[in-house]
Amino acid sequence: MTARRLVEAGVSFVEVGQSSYDSHADNFTIHRGLVPPMEQAWAGLLVDLQERGLLEKTLVVWTGEIGRTPSINNRAGRDHYVRCWSTALAGCGIKGGQAYGSSDENGIEIKDNPVTEGDFFATIYQALSIDPKIENYAGLRPVPLAPFGSKVVADLLG
Repeated sequence: MTARRLVEAGVSFVEVGQSSYDSHADNFTIHRGLVPPMEQAWAGLLVDLQERGLLEKTLVVWTGEIGRTPSINNRAGRDHYVRCWSTALAGCGIKGGQAYGSSDENGIEIKDNPVTEGDFFATIYQALSIDPKIENYAGLRPVPLAPFGSKVVADLLG
């Protein structure tokens, strides 16, 4: 509710965090307590934004800082994994009800439609009507918003 109220008040960036997902041990026990309230909050926020006509101008990004191993370690946990992970996007012209890309059957490698970190950020910028090719400068050195060569994932946008 606080996130929705901040958006209604015109705040341009709101971050809602929920810690303790970095479960290198006791993954299943920890997530049984974390996931239900997070899912309810995500759904509630999207419904609230939609009902108030705010979802079409608000981008909601649900992601972690890194993926998790597809296999369970010897402490019943999952470790960091940079090769394959998921993110959910909603609002701001994102086409709903789709999955883009997939992993192999074990979640180890990307099978189709890989999205680089740069592509991910280029797509976010595009959804927010910001040109992802804009460059800022550190002295004479150009610093792009999204890394050079990044592509917008047009299939995600309406």
